[in-house]
Amino acid sequence: MKKIEAIVKPFKLEDVKEALGEVGIEGMTVSEVKGFGRQKGHTEIYRGSEYTVDFLPKIKVEIVVADAQVEAATGAIGKAAKTGKIGDGKIFVSPVEEAIRIRTDERGEEAV
Repeated sequence: MKKIEAIVKPFKLEDVKEALGEVGIEGMTVSEVKGFGRQKGHTEIYRGSEYTVDFLPKIKVEIVVADAQVEAATGAIGKAAKTGKIGDGKIFVSPVEEAIRIRTDERGEEAV
């Protein structure tokens, strides 16, 4: 099993959700996060004063999938989240040693 974490632009969340549904991914965890990468924030003017916004709002989508679903899931996320502009985000894939469904005590891929 693998855990996929994707950091995407907030307005792309619905597109990512739909794309994952099309490849058979049913569950996910979504968090509102802030951060920056190479774009390093941006400058805004408020009431005549200029200031730098370092941390930009992003959405973090987390899913755990069987090894066989990793390529389909990452491909769907990448395609749905891409705008072609700076700040589109990142996808991280990590191994998951164990998953346990609390309600039924199912383990492994059955728990996912």
